[in-house]
Amino acid sequence: MTNQPTQPHRDREPEETDSERRTTNIVLVVAAVLVIGGGIWLVNTMIDVNKAQRCLESGRRNCNPISVPPRRLD
Repeated sequence: MTNQPTQPHRDREPEETDSERRTTNIVLVVAAVLVIGGGIWLVNTMIDVNKAQRCLESGRRNCNPISVPPRRLD
């Protein structure tokens, strides 16, 4: 009888199925779209605030015009 060293028992994780991979990819794509959309919104807001700040610093008073709905002619 030969004493051969045995391989240590390794707990292998079961392989991902296609549906698990698909679900993971969908979640990651949705997260990426949300992060990109949030970044675009943030940059646009920062640009608007910067424009208003420059306007106020130059001494103007009507920097953020208020939109008024059109009058109804009855």
